[in-house]
Amino acid sequence: MGTIFSQIIDGDIPARIVYENETTIAFLDANPLAPGHTLVIPKEEYERLNDVPDDVATDLYATVHRLVPEVEASVDADASTVAFNNGEAAGQEVPHVHCHIVPRFEGDGGGPIHAVAGDAPDLSDDELDDIAEEIDSRV
Repeated sequence: MGTIFSQIIDGDIPARIVYENETTIAFLDANPLAPGHTLVIPKEEYERLNDVPDDVATDLYATVHRLVPEVEASVDADASTVAFNNGEAAGQEVPHVHCHIVPRFEGDGGGPIHAVAGDAPDLSDDELDDIAEEIDSRV
């Protein structure tokens, strides 16, 4: 049966589709945070970003890149927040990779992306160096 997003792709659940190509589809969020809140997803079901093959990730980003200015223009937004929640602990509610394009407006009361994680950790330079080295060693 798949996720709710797969059911949208299959046409089993109606959606306001705003863009579609061979590998991606974009539609208005059914529970929008702002007018024009759009979700961009790969048509194949991948739970997390690290599961998405490189070629699909490239297509996904290209679709996001194409849609951001069009979504903003369509609702006369001043800006947009573009984000992925990657995993349940990050707030991902549907286990199918999806990018949120959330139009933003002056005075909308929303905060920057830095506001999503709560209290910022107090990391020393040595701890930051260790983290950077660990990430670099894995790439």
